[in-house]
Amino acid sequence: MVTANGDSAGAGLIVSFGEMLIDFVPTVSGVSLAEAPGFLKAPGGAPANVAIAVARLGGRCAFLGKLGDDEFGRMLAAILKENGVDDAGVSFDAGARTALAFVTLRADGEREFMFYRNPSADMLLTEAELNLDLIRRAAIFHYGSISLITEPCRSAHLKAMEAAKEAGALLSYDPNLRLPLWPSAAEAREQILSIWDQADIIKVSDVELEFLTGTESVEDEVAMRLWRPSLKLLLVTLGEKGCKYYTKDFHGSVESYAVKQVDTTGAGDAFVGALLGKIVEDHSALQDEKKLRELLRFANACGAITTTKKGAIPSLPTAAEAMQLMGSA
Repeated sequence: MVTANGDSAGAGLIVSFGEMLIDFVPTVSGVSLAEAPGFLKAPGGAPANVAIAVARLGGRCAFLGKLGDDEFGRMLAAILKENGVDDAGVSFDAGARTALAFVTLRADGEREFMFYRNPSADMLLTEAELNLDLIRRAAIFHYGSISLITEPCRSAHLKAMEAAKEAGALLSYDPNLRLPLWPSAAEAREQILSIWDQADIIKVSDVELEFLTGTESVEDEVAMRLWRPSLKLLLVTLGEKGCKYYTKDFHGSVESYAVKQVDTTGAGDAFVGALLGKIVEDHSALQDEKKLRELLRFANACGAITTTKKGAIPSLPTAAEAMQLMGSA
C-alpha cells in the first residue's frame, strides 16, 4: 500500500519543523542562572527533540529548520545525523548565529529560560529555503509556535503547513509556549490560536491549557474549549499524572508511570515523538479507543523515562526501555 504522499505505508515519514538550539544548563540543580557556577551545553529545541525521539524509537524522521553557519550550528546538524534524523531540510545562515537558551532547573525540576535570539538563524528561514519535496513526502508534519513569532519564519511556517496539508499529511501541533520570546502574553495567545483550526492532532500541557483558556483548571469542559470539529485528537499532558485525550467519539485519561524525576526537559517531546511514531504506523488508533489508550501508555512511558536523566536528547528512550518500564509497572 502506498499513501497519498508516495511513501509506502509502514514506513511513513514524519517531518518536524522549527527551531534547534543550544541549551546551556547549570552544572548544579536548584540554583538561579546568576548563582550557577558553570553551564553545560546541551542540544535542544522542541521540534528537533521530537525528530530525534521518533528516530530513537525506530521511526523515520526529518528535521526542517535553519541553523547558524557557526560551530554550534554545524554541531547541531551533526547531532541530527548521528541520531538517524534526515537533515535534507536543514539550511544555514552565514549572517546569524544559532540560537542559545540558558535554562535553569529549579529545585522541583521545573525550568526557567533566558534566550539569546536577536535575531537567531531559525527566525530567518524564508519560504524560498523550504525543502518542499521533503515536506510533500511527510505522512505527518509536526510543528510548534515559536516559528510563528517573527517574519520571515512565520510565512515559511504557514507555507510549509499548507504544502504538507495539500500533499495529504496529518498536521501535528505542540504550541510549546515560551512566553519570554513573545512581545506579550496577548500576542502569544492570539498567534498560537491563529493556526489552531488547521491541525489534526494537538498536544498541550496543563500549563498551556490554563494559559490559552484563561482558566486555572484541567477539567474536561475547560479542555473542550480548545476542541475544533477539524481535530482528530486533542491531548492534554499532566506531567506525572499522565494525560487526557479527546476525539469526536470518545475521551478519557491515561495514568503515567512513577519514576524519580531529575529534569523534565524534553519529556513532552518524547511523548509527542512516541505518539506520532505509533500513529504514522497505524492511523486507525485515532478512531479506536483501545488502540489509542495503549499508544498513550507507551507515550507516557517515554515521557517518564526522559525525566529520569539530565538534558533532553541524551535522555530520550529507546522502544525497549519504554516497554521495560511498562512491563515493570
